[in-house]
Amino acid sequence: MRIHDKQYIDGSWVEPVGGGSVDVIDAATEEVMARVALGDARDADRAVTAAARALEGWAATPVDERARCLARLAEGLAPRAEEIAAVIGREVGSPANIAKAVQAGLPIAVASSYPALLREFRFEERIGNSLVVKEPVGVVGAVTPWNYPLHQAIAKVVPALAAGCSVVLKPSEIAPSSAFILAEVVDAIGLPRGVFNLVCGTGEVVGEAIARHPLVDMVSFTGSTAAGRRVSELAAAGVKRVSLELGGKSASIVLDDADLRKAVSRTVGNCFLNNGQTCNALTRLLVTRRQHDEAAGLAAEAAASFIMGDDGKAKLGPLVSARQRDRVRGCIRAGMAEGARLVTGGPEAPEHLPRGYYVMPTVFADVKPEMTIAQEEIFGPVLCILPYDTEDDAVRIANGTVYGLAGAVWSADPDRAQRIARRLRAGQVDINGGRFNLLAPFGGYKQSGHGRELGRYGLDEFLEVKSLQM
Repeated sequence: MRIHDKQYIDGSWVEPVGGGSVDVIDAATEEVMARVALGDARDADRAVTAAARALEGWAATPVDERARCLARLAEGLAPRAEEIAAVIGREVGSPANIAKAVQAGLPIAVASSYPALLREFRFEERIGNSLVVKEPVGVVGAVTPWNYPLHQAIAKVVPALAAGCSVVLKPSEIAPSSAFILAEVVDAIGLPRGVFNLVCGTGEVVGEAIARHPLVDMVSFTGSTAAGRRVSELAAAGVKRVSLELGGKSASIVLDDADLRKAVSRTVGNCFLNNGQTCNALTRLLVTRRQHDEAAGLAAEAAASFIMGDDGKAKLGPLVSARQRDRVRGCIRAGMAEGARLVTGGPEAPEHLPRGYYVMPTVFADVKPEMTIAQEEIFGPVLCILPYDTEDDAVRIANGTVYGLAGAVWSADPDRAQRIARRLRAGQVDINGGRFNLLAPFGGYKQSGHGRELGRYGLDEFLEVKSLQM
């Protein structure tokens, strides 16, 4: 069992003032796999104060030197990829292939992308008699979730450091182990003291202390929409910049000329990625009314291939916690009570898996847009199939939630698909299964948040713009 009894503050591993601790649970076995010391507002203050002291020196560090530091960070993470995949797989329940490729591989790839991007970035431009310069926003509080713990940390910490900001990272106490690995790598590469700080604690205590701290210039938060509202409220008192990546209820629109089998299969795969614990998961499948029943059968067939377990061959693992499992099962029961047709799965525990926070892969058909399961983020392996009559109807249904994080459109005519994609109020839309691009901006419309992560747009988030009139 791993014991993380210190926080990383001002370039040193120090005991937290808080004094409490939390057990980290293996999602498959329900056994304690780690214990983490919790900080409190005093620890947050120590970290923020250290970051504020370090800011001026780091901001003045030449771009090439910052790029070299980030390259060393990525190089330090790479040899620990298997360890990262193992601990996140146990904490979050990610199947082995997802843990290796996504939980470990993606954040290392994102970190590796920034040195070159930073060297090419234009920090200055002339506009008439003005020199417009981009400067670091300042001290950044990065508050990250449990579902993709290292990826979300890297997507904030690395571009913030690239911009010349100093950082205080607060990971989720549910899945914190990879953040400690990140801090160990940062310590080994020798970043200046205080440039990166790690404080583990609850959102209500440490997260809120960071959001309201007068020396924090920006809060970058990923998590639930409700928690994002709270962060915004606290940050507003200091008129801080806030970047939010929140919930989603993304729609996959299958047009009548699309390859139905491929579109349904790929949508199910996306919906069940990381056991459904993905903010931009395609959880609503929209198909023409005449194809609805056929699509339901294809979805059930695809869902049946998602074998549950943690043996390395499974495609569907447990959810992160008993609380999350119970919440998802409650959503399934709500769907049944509201009249949606259960095609496969359901709220019962799988008989062959007596331990672990498992939820059966579930598909609902005949779902109406106003139903709870079609409006609220479930965050589990649950797909809703909704029929539509016209293209305008499909767009209306797709846009008919408070969210706007992602979406997908399928058609034999790419131009037709793109016309529909442009009408969706979402930050990222896949056309005919377009692959994830780690250099493209990621973020949402409406209550899915504001701000963008990844690539040069992610770097821009951490920069202020100044105009020098000559």
